[in-house]
Amino acid sequence: MGVEEIVFYFFAAILVFAAGMVVTVRNPVFAALFLVLAFFTSAGIWILLDAEFLALTLVLVYVGAVMVLFLFVVMMLDINLTVIKEGFARYLPVGLLVAILMAAQLAVIVGPTHFGLDKMPSPEKHAADYSNTKELGSVLYTDYLYSFEIAAVILVVAIIAAIALTLRKRRESEFMRPEEQVRVKRQDRVRLVKMPSEKNND
Repeated sequence: MGVEEIVFYFFAAILVFAAGMVVTVRNPVFAALFLVLAFFTSAGIWILLDAEFLALTLVLVYVGAVMVLFLFVVMMLDINLTVIKEGFARYLPVGLLVAILMAAQLAVIVGPTHFGLDKMPSPEKHAADYSNTKELGSVLYTDYLYSFEIAAVILVVAIIAAIALTLRKRRESEFMRPEEQVRVKRQDRVRLVKMPSEKNND
């Protein structure tokens, strides 16, 4: 067993442990931190597969932006853990059944019959001037161009739908138009009242 295989199994063990803790830990902040650990170990495995661009993207986008935002939201919200824990024992058999079925499917799909060094050998070593980003871009914009454009359109539709849901009018909420606030002048809001002065005779 070479050094690369030892490093792979080390990262894989940490990744499986972190993923298990994400779904089993009760504190949502700890779950988010374990998810960050899972992202870091996944990036390490991608580096072993000569996918440096994907590893850096995973760390910068998900760990550096998405998970930090998620941690801020979780820490700012007052989450009642007692409500989250309600019904855990009632849905435990169904959850265990789904987990066993998923584990069986993963064992069949990612088993030694379909994956392995004989079926999928290690990636070839490239020269020092090899650009992983260039190769990924050339494949993405040639072979998978239509799939990439369809995914972009779906994301744009999702963004527009999210904005439309946030901008819809609600009867119980007060709404002020920014253009009306900008056009307001001083005489529309402030009124000067002159009153004669009065002397106190005491």
